[in-house]
Amino acid sequence: MAALFVVSLIFCIGFTWHYVGRMVPDRLSVVENEKEIFSFPGLLDTTLYSESEEVVLGNGSDIPADQIHITSGESFSIEGKDLGSYKLGVKLFGLIKFKDIQVDVVDEKYAVPCGLPVGIYLRSEGIMVIGTGEVRTGTGESAEPAAGILKSGDYIEAINGVSISDKETLVQKINENRDQDAVLTVRREGEEIQVKLNPVYTEEGDYKMGVWVRDDTQGIGTMTYVDLNGRFGALGHGISDSDTGEVVEIEEGDLYDTKILGIEKGSSGKPGVLSGVIYYGPGSQLGHIEANTGEGIFGTVNDRFSKSLQGEPMEIGYRQDIHKGEAFIRSSVSGEVKDYRIEIQKVDYNSPHKSKGMVIKVVDEELLALTGGIVQGMSGSPIIQDGKLIGAVTHVFIQDSTKGYGIFIENMMEH
Repeated sequence: MAALFVVSLIFCIGFTWHYVGRMVPDRLSVVENEKEIFSFPGLLDTTLYSESEEVVLGNGSDIPADQIHITSGESFSIEGKDLGSYKLGVKLFGLIKFKDIQVDVVDEKYAVPCGLPVGIYLRSEGIMVIGTGEVRTGTGESAEPAAGILKSGDYIEAINGVSISDKETLVQKINENRDQDAVLTVRREGEEIQVKLNPVYTEEGDYKMGVWVRDDTQGIGTMTYVDLNGRFGALGHGISDSDTGEVVEIEEGDLYDTKILGIEKGSSGKPGVLSGVIYYGPGSQLGHIEANTGEGIFGTVNDRFSKSLQGEPMEIGYRQDIHKGEAFIRSSVSGEVKDYRIEIQKVDYNSPHKSKGMVIKVVDEELLALTGGIVQGMSGSPIIQDGKLIGAVTHVFIQDSTKGYGIFIENMMEH
């Protein structure tokens, strides 16, 4: 019994430590020279101390301090005097070092929440290997020349020292190489390596490596915001290859006009989807994509898109501004830009997945009737609470299309 009690006690302490740790952010952003108010529920007896004179604390008085004592639920203030990143220490009972909080002192930021659908075209940085397979040789035998040499997620950058950027050039160079060993420069998990393989002559009368490849990706997503410098963020999550599941490493890309033609409503076990058409061509271009990351796609919009923007710039809200309760998502799934009511049901300050900082639920009857909740293609729809842009929709729950995840807007605007 004593052993069971000790195990239970250790478990309870460990669980409480982990739970409270998730409730206290690892990182906070405060606007320069503005006093921000915070509270950390769950901390019973805590000492906070600033390791820099540029960040001052307060516990209700007007006297700034570098160290304060708080109890559960008690509010306190943080004020940053100069731009930069600083450290705030947390001790339990004034003795036990609990964690450090990174405090980023930032400029006040504004951006226009969009909610508009955009067509996306990405060109990968190198030729992406989807997988390897068998080919039939000229003698009718089966061969798999790339097996064990190339693997899914590799990027082919060059062949025999000659850089390549598209599938057509790769096919051309393989056939010029004929049945000689081909030396491929490959980027694998961020490192450049060289591999050697021998293409085979096939029954179709050409040379092949037995590799499935892709050099571009396209789709429809939602523009989240455009800032005052014309830089945009969209989707709130990266564009991943449908076969490998990996975020596509891109050279560049472009945004284009798109038109939503239909909506397949979501239901339990089956996410809905927006279907539409992308209009490619110079006259339909809306902007240039510079980065595809785990937090979305980023780049600059052109004058044509800027002139079409609706709404005024909105103040950016940081994670400490977000709370459970009513909020809105902005979307044009109906054909016009509207704000639809949602509930923020959970805020996870320290989620290991940056694109899953919030759990949201659609409660707007109009949107539920139109889409059934959150559908594929709505990723990137801006989330607005208390007059501030705080995040974007990122994922839908498979078993409940009314619910999904959201990303903190500050995570997107780091790029």
